[in-house]
Amino acid sequence: MATTRNTTWQHVEHGFGPLYNSESQILFLGTMASPKSREAGFFYMHPQNRFWPLLQALYANPDDPTDTTGTTKETRKAFALRHHIAIWDPIESCDIQGASDSSIRNIVPSDLTGMVKHSNISIICPTGAKSNQIFHKYQAPIFEREHIHVDIVPLPSTSPAYASKTPQQIIDMCKERLGANGMTTNPAYTEHL
Repeated sequence: MATTRNTTWQHVEHGFGPLYNSESQILFLGTMASPKSREAGFFYMHPQNRFWPLLQALYANPDDPTDTTGTTKETRKAFALRHHIAIWDPIESCDIQGASDSSIRNIVPSDLTGMVKHSNISIICPTGAKSNQIFHKYQAPIFEREHIHVDIVPLPSTSPAYASKTPQQIIDMCKERLGANGMTTNPAYTEHL
């Protein structure tokens, strides 16, 4: 392993598969599972990541106090599938320094086509600039070649490293972008943010 600025490069494999089923309608893409997520075997498990509070704000039924993401793999998986949400990352393996998206290199991309073909996914939302860049470099040409048509709606990163926006600003940006593409969301549910 080479080191740069006292940070070690590490080759990482994603370690767990996508979350979706045949009823999934919208796919949220990260980049590569963080160390905390790989350890837990599930998406966005770093306690400071704002992904699950964002999903709750966008999709939870405000009239149902039990419709929450919770904090466990099981409750979050159930929430996503109940709301027809799929989650995956465009990277199957790569070299990375810690959890820094900007350090990612030597990418082996994930296959997203099977998910889309075996579900109702019509919108793909890369979360963050790096996710969007990777999707367009690796997966978009395959989608075009295979005549797979979906709307691409880039969303802001939910990483704690993306601190220039408040949680409410991220929610508002996502609502605006998803609403403009016909993907309705529930009224904001922000008490846990």
